[in-house]
Order: sequence, then structure tokens, then C-alpha cells
Amino acid sequence: MIEYIQHLDTQLFLFLNSLHCPLMDQFMYLFSGRFIWIPMYATLLYIIVRRYRPATALLMVLGIVLSIVIADQLCATILRPTFERLRPAHLENPISDMVHIVNDYRGGRYSFPSCHAANSFALASFLCWMIPRTRLCIFILIWALLTCYSRIYLGVHYPGDLLVGTFIGALVGSGCYCLAVLLSGYYDPRGQIRRPFVTLHLGTASYNIKLPDLMIIAGIATTVGILIASLIKTFMMTAH
Repeated sequence: MIEYIQHLDTQLFLFLNSLHCPLMDQFMYLFSGRFIWIPMYATLLYIIVRRYRPATALLMVLGIVLSIVIADQLCATILRPTFERLRPAHLENPISDMVHIVNDYRGGRYSFPSCHAANSFALASFLCWMIPRTRLCIFILIWALLTCYSRIYLGVHYPGDLLVGTFIGALVGSGCYCLAVLLSGYYDPRGQIRRPFVTLHLGTASYNIKLPDLMIIAGIATTVGILIASLIKTFMMTAH
């Protein structure tokens, strides 16, 4: 049964990984990066500071950090060495010759479960509990799913790796949020009191922007920047 599931996982991976083009190569390579999303993370930090009193804000930030650290280390330090599943693109993997890779990127040795999926969904689940706004939840979940897909596209994870990583991340993120809420109720019973929006002044006009929308704007702006950079790099590569 396990061998059959692994076979299906491999076939699904090879199908999805085979769907590629030069522009998407560069886009997915950049999208999968961790540091490219610093503007979005900084915006989230700003939202938390504006939304909560200092004690609660600190607990929420620590809760997010803790959820990502636990999810990441559970996958990387405990589960990967236990299961020892080679990455699809790893040269010792029999299917490595059939895998489409980008910029010679093959990742580390083991792939199960995915740290990218666990970390992304730990953040997404924590955020959806913390700020239950439909637009923000839809945005962050799409972002997490695209992050997962980028790992298949780059040839470093099977769908099964991502599925298990997603489950771990969602579970850890939800648990850490519950812990942060319990602690904030003890240390800061009054909780949030800040205004739920920021005011943008353009000439004589003023616009109130809801705090959750700031993160959506930062994420979309980063994605547009990635797309522009990908277009430029693809053009430069095809021009030579």
C-alpha cells in the first residue's frame, strides 16, 4: 500500500514538475526564496504593533516565531532524518534525470516533510486565527499554496512532502496561537485597543486603510516585483 502511494506521489510530481517555461522558472525560483518576503513580514510586524497593546503584541510576535521554529525543526531535525526520503532532484534519486531543475538548484538531501510548507502554513494558520478577515485569510492561504507549488516546480519536493508539511504547519500554528491567546489574557486582559486602520494623506484627501489590507498590499507589491525581475532575467537570458 505504501509503495503504491509513493508511486502515485512520484507520478503526480513528475506531471506537475514537467509543466514549465523560462519565465515561470525564474518566477518560481524567486517566489520560493525566504528573504524576498521580508517586506511582507515587516508589514505584519507593524500591523501587530499597531493592533495590540505592547504586552499582547510581544506575545503574538513570539507566538509566530515559535510556531515557525517548531514546525521547521520538527520537519528538518526530527522527521527528515527518520524517514530519509531523497529529494526528487537529488543525484542519488533514480528519477533525478527526469526532474526539471532551475538554476542548478537541487536543495538538500532529504525532502519529507517539507519545511517550506510547514513554515508557510504555520504562519498562515496563526495569522488567520489572529486576524480573521476574509481577504487576508484568502491572500495568505494562496501565498502559502503557491509557496508549496514552487517547491514541486523547482523539483525539490513531492506533493506528499508538502501535504504532510502543510498539516504539521497548520497544527503547530494553531496551537501556538492558542498559547499566545492564553498568555495574553493573563498578562494583558484588555488586549487590543489600537485603531484598526492607518490614514494615508494624498494632497487634500485622506484615506483610511485597514491594517490587514496593508499586508495584502505588501504581498502583492512583492509578487509584482518578483514578476518584473523574472521578466527582465528571462529577457536577458533569451537575448544572449
